[in-house]
Amino acid sequence: MIAGVLVSVTLILRWRLETLAHRRLVDGLDWRIHVNGIRGKSTVARIIAGMLREHGLVTVAKSTGTFAAVINRDGIDEPINRKGPPTILEQIEIARAYVTEDVDALVIECMALKPEYQEVSERMIVRSNIGVLTNVREDHQDVMGETLPEIARSLLSTCPRDGILVTSEQNPEIVEIMREVAESKGTKLVVADPDEVTDEENSAFDFISFKENVTIALAIADIIGIPRDVAVRGMAKAEPDPGVLRMKELRIGTGPIAREPGGTKKVTWANLFAVNDRESMIAAMQKLDPFMTADTTVVGILNNRDDRERRAVQFADVGVNDLDFDRLVTFGAYEGLVTDRLKQNGYDPANILNLGDEHSFTQTEIIDQMISQQPTAHVLVVGFVNIHTHQAEEMLEYFEEEAEPWLPHFDDEFDAVLAGLPAANGSEQPA
Repeated sequence: MIAGVLVSVTLILRWRLETLAHRRLVDGLDWRIHVNGIRGKSTVARIIAGMLREHGLVTVAKSTGTFAAVINRDGIDEPINRKGPPTILEQIEIARAYVTEDVDALVIECMALKPEYQEVSERMIVRSNIGVLTNVREDHQDVMGETLPEIARSLLSTCPRDGILVTSEQNPEIVEIMREVAESKGTKLVVADPDEVTDEENSAFDFISFKENVTIALAIADIIGIPRDVAVRGMAKAEPDPGVLRMKELRIGTGPIAREPGGTKKVTWANLFAVNDRESMIAAMQKLDPFMTADTTVVGILNNRDDRERRAVQFADVGVNDLDFDRLVTFGAYEGLVTDRLKQNGYDPANILNLGDEHSFTQTEIIDQMISQQPTAHVLVVGFVNIHTHQAEEMLEYFEEEAEPWLPHFDDEFDAVLAGLPAANGSEQPA
């Protein structure tokens, strides 16, 4: 028994000493930035870190977006190889491994969902002097609350004490809650305005950027004293999360381009698998309007994880009631449940393609049904709801690494098909 007590005392003492050492380590940094919110956390954490580096501040960042990684002082991703389930304690390990005496700034994306863990992450680990709450959306209601105000209060568990909280949230009710919580902690709230980001600044990125993210970083640049041009240049240089919205144009098929099912298609691929709340999905789809014409079949992939049943049902509603898809494809789990919900919402069963876990289609068969059999020469494919399922990972590999890129000289052939002119092989295409 005495031995057991000694062991317990020793462990408590060790934990206390490690906690004090960690506090001294992070409190010695000029800037400690904790990024939380429902959507855009990874991008915001990365562009803030890039901006700080461009300004000459030695910066370490950690992102938990599409995959967990430390972004080292050179801006290079170092993947985190976990030996077990993720825990907030890895933030301490990262600080110990990467924060040296010459580091000026630490940017951490919040990885906790439960409010109590978020609070521990902020109060005990990050101890931020600048907090970020990107936005409040309906997601993770099982742990954060059912309503937007409840979710906001959960996310505000990472609001710093006696610091600054930056957001681009524009909902007046939610902003007022942020102001109330910030004031209770002696913190100043800064509400950044997306309209203050110019189109030129937003076009500096090589992916489709959202002004709501950029304006947060620019607000922090103003707080720290980074010139605006330096901030934008640094943000644009930052390596983006793999889940950012990038459009890829591809040529899929082996013959001439054709409207008919079975023909070769021009395919525009939009990876929105990381978007999994209604409001963000609607905003993202608006970004795709320039890629749609009267000769485009818009195919949406409802990609459902087996541990996200509620989200699967929600997006079966969003996919019909808020968005406009010519075809809806089911990947992953809950195909029967999702199909029934789509039908209940009035979606034509003939336009539903079940290609997920309840079937055993090959990659070739999925591509044929989802793309080749469509009745237009152009197919816009949009993946959303979740990142990880077997079919989605296969398609990501195919679209990103294997499919033939669309080249400029294909445009003449494509335009001829749309105009009803003779195709490259001499056959007449229907108008």
